[in-house]
Amino acid sequence: MRTEIFDFLPDGARNIRETVFILEQGFENEYDETDLVAKHIVLFGDDGEPVGTCRVFWDNSLNSYILGRLAVLREKRSKGCGAKIVEAAAEYVSSVGGTVLTLHAQCRSKGFYEKLGFEEFGDIEYEEGCPHIKMKKDITKKGEV
Repeated sequence: MRTEIFDFLPDGARNIRETVFILEQGFENEYDETDLVAKHIVLFGDDGEPVGTCRVFWDNSLNSYILGRLAVLREKRSKGCGAKIVEAAAEYVSSVGGTVLTLHAQCRSKGFYEKLGFEEFGDIEYEEGCPHIKMKKDITKKGEV
């Protein structure tokens, strides 16, 4: 498997996000202006097809890079793909001088991010009726992303 970083939202990433967030989870407001400024990370399977994605962008209010819209195709979940994407995001952020990676996780996914060293902060917030919690990680610390 390999990852690539794009300055635009490639079709493969768009298709994964549509499948996971719109068709599976029922979200309606999937795409926004952040997609125009974010870096888009795509994980490709051994067959060269996209299997997962996320976006990374700077947020002035949090003084942090944000990892968002992490999605992995259903048949590739629980195979380490999500962790590989988070690792690629942390490597990118580190390469541009970032030290903290923040995200707004669906509460049902909180345990996944905790295993990767993220810690929750703030209050639960709702996006389209789905509870989310902010989480962050100091990516300068040793250990698994």
